Amino acid sequence: MSDQPLWSPSTEAVETAQLTGFRRVAEGVAGRALPDYEALHAWSVAEREAFWSTLWSFGGVIGERGERVLVDGDRMPGASWFPDARLSFAENLLGHPGTGLALIYRDERGARRVWDWAALRAEVGRVAAGMRARGVVPGDRIAAFLPNLPEAIVAMLAASSLGAVWSSCSPDFGVRGVLDRFGQIEPKLLFVADGYRYGGKTHESLERAAEIAAALPSLEACVGVPNLAAPLACERLGADWVRDDDPGLGDALRRHGLPAPVSWDALCGETAEAEPRFERLPFDHPLYILYSSGTTGAPKCIVHGAGGTLLQHLKEQRLHCDLRPDDRFFYFTTTGWMMWNWLASGLAAGATLVLFDGSPFAPTPEVLFDVAQDEEVAIFGTSAKYLDAAKKEGLRPRDSHRLVALRTVLSTGSPLVPEGFDYVYDAIAPDVCLASIAGGTDIVSCFVCGNPTGPVWRGECQVAGLGMAVDVFDDAGDSLRGEPGELVCTAAFPSMPVGFWNDPEGARYRSAYFERYPGVWHHGDFAALTEHGGLVMYGRSDATLNPGGVRIGTAEIYRQVEQLDEILESLVIGQQRDGDVRVVLFVKLRESLLLDDALRARIRGQIRTHASPRHVPALILQVPDIPRTKSGKIVELAVRDVVHGRPVKNREALANPEALDHFVDALPPG
Repeated sequence: MSDQPLWSPSTEAVETAQLTGFRRVAEGVAGRALPDYEALHAWSVAEREAFWSTLWSFGGVIGERGERVLVDGDRMPGASWFPDARLSFAENLLGHPGTGLALIYRDERGARRVWDWAALRAEVGRVAAGMRARGVVPGDRIAAFLPNLPEAIVAMLAASSLGAVWSSCSPDFGVRGVLDRFGQIEPKLLFVADGYRYGGKTHESLERAAEIAAALPSLEACVGVPNLAAPLACERLGADWVRDDDPGLGDALRRHGLPAPVSWDALCGETAEAEPRFERLPFDHPLYILYSSGTTGAPKCIVHGAGGTLLQHLKEQRLHCDLRPDDRFFYFTTTGWMMWNWLASGLAAGATLVLFDGSPFAPTPEVLFDVAQDEEVAIFGTSAKYLDAAKKEGLRPRDSHRLVALRTVLSTGSPLVPEGFDYVYDAIAPDVCLASIAGGTDIVSCFVCGNPTGPVWRGECQVAGLGMAVDVFDDAGDSLRGEPGELVCTAAFPSMPVGFWNDPEGARYRSAYFERYPGVWHHGDFAALTEHGGLVMYGRSDATLNPGGVRIGTAEIYRQVEQLDEILESLVIGQQRDGDVRVVLFVKLRESLLLDDALRARIRGQIRTHASPRHVPALILQVPDIPRTKSGKIVELAVRDVVHGRPVKNREALANPEALDHFVDALPPG
């Protein structure tokens, strides 16, 4: 490992960072100097009440905070944050407008739509009034089967302004996958688009939407959002922008048999109300229902509260990302990944959200960097898999694009390998804060964050998030330093789930996170703390390998294998055999290439030399595709089940379930 960081912030950047401003405020609260991030983090964990109440003030949270900050703080689960508070999530996202645009939408065809803050507030007000007229009250569930459109943001904010609970799936989900989710939560309204485009192809949605709606007896109306019908040249500015609704959409909704169909404009047109009315509700009032991947059974319906989500996102975006008013804020995501919810919260900082819908490699592999250049994106978020794919494509946006505003690159979804760090600084931008962040749907936020005032070390996530008592445990529950173990959090934090839907006694919730180490949040990631105060992520701990009793993180193997130019992607599992575990590696090669003994020898040599002999797979096999979830994560556990002859419980959770078929007879007998 290098003894020099890949990047360090300038003195000016440190001095002007919001994190520095917050640290100075915290020193006044703490009554002592907090000279660096390490000291600030230690205070934020030791004095949680002081930290989170200071963040409330610093973040300009709109609402009544109340007297009490934390009750039963030593209980996990069971701690209660801000039990006397009243707030509205939507009011906080719309209450600190910037001076520029609120939303910019781009798609893979080059279509562009923009909304200023006045137009956004007005549309939220109209949609909320339409919902209210249809009887939506606090606690009702509003579901969406939508692409990453501006209307999805508007409908979410409208639902939140009423105290309704928002839940969304992207339209690439199959019918069964959507019903496995929405069927559990009984939504009152369902927003659906007529279709979406991906990779140059058009995919209609209404037939599947009708099948979904027919299986949801709780639905009282389906709201149609035109997308395929929208004209290519559809840019308008500010409050003058008027939605050109497809006049045939209402007919199409009825023709497909959707119950109580209503078009977007008809919903909005039921009232002339232009300003939203915000329902202020308790801190833990449900805001979102998100879902576990569902690859090992029915998805868990994870309920997140408005206050905890808001505070965590304010902290992560303003302090850890230095997101500022009017910054252009982009994350490549769909409405089915928690990063969509995280991106939406950027409005609370007064930032401009840059939404993109479509393939990240269509019509050309440079499309996301075209968006970053054209829209002057300051914070560019994506997945580690995308960065690896861009590297494989040979993209060098540093040479081909003018990324003049870019100052932060965010990566998540899977561990970013050290070579991915090299790629960002060599091929994308030499002077950015590269923040490899980690957390998840379970907390709708991060345990591991960026630090715009500190250095970036190759292969390391920069810091544990403020207020997060992150540690790494061995099997006995003892802390580890410098070696891999289980990522845990030893003290309660505000964005812990309110609970699981239909889990009134909390048994499933406790089993999911607190069974391994009682009273400690067990996240399920395999990680190690570093000498720099950061973390190295090795993948999901339930997918780690255990040959000869030695635990190996799958990311350590992927890092080496995917450096070889012939290999596009790989997946590794442990196969039970003769009382031990043998490591089996599957590789997807570039088109027309075949795996031969020479390439196998190169793969084994790469792993043996740069990892260890224990990492070398016993078998290396070629497959035409690698199965992944809708958010792009490869699914080692599903493949492991297939290889061991066990059924995969929820194939609908996968983006490409047919890829599992390639693994049924992939291993030779014996």
